[in-house]
Amino acid sequence: MSSVKAIAIRNRSRLAMQTIDSAQISIANGILGDFRGTQLNRQITILSEPAWSKACAELDAELPWTVRRANLLVDDVEFDAGFVGKSVFIGDVELLVTQETSPCSLMDAQHQGLTTALTPEWRGGICCKVVKAGEIKIGDRVDFS
Repeated sequence: MSSVKAIAIRNRSRLAMQTIDSAQISIANGILGDFRGTQLNRQITILSEPAWSKACAELDAELPWTVRRANLLVDDVEFDAGFVGKSVFIGDVELLVTQETSPCSLMDAQHQGLTTALTPEWRGGICCKVVKAGEIKIGDRVDFS
């Protein structure tokens, strides 16, 4: 069983991520306060804690997960192409996995080599669109189907 380990938002491009304990999720705007929420197939991004750990180990660096600039950090799951089209249930919220979150060259601005370390095995995470609105909080159970 997976759970939400952390939540983060940013209200403008290239700003530092701000961690929060809970978030309101809407169909129109994704996570309240996050500027990417209106991008239909990329409203919310989810990062796997085990995959992030692998990327950091490859770099021999201990980096905060917010460097990846994802919205949610979840434990006990690693993503692959089989997740595309699956539903993600977090409390009352339902998300639909639309694609891999491909790491961009901005990751190397955070830490040299991070783009390459995030590239294999979907380590960069997944993108989702909101199907059902609600509230999520740290510790909520995350189910995939």
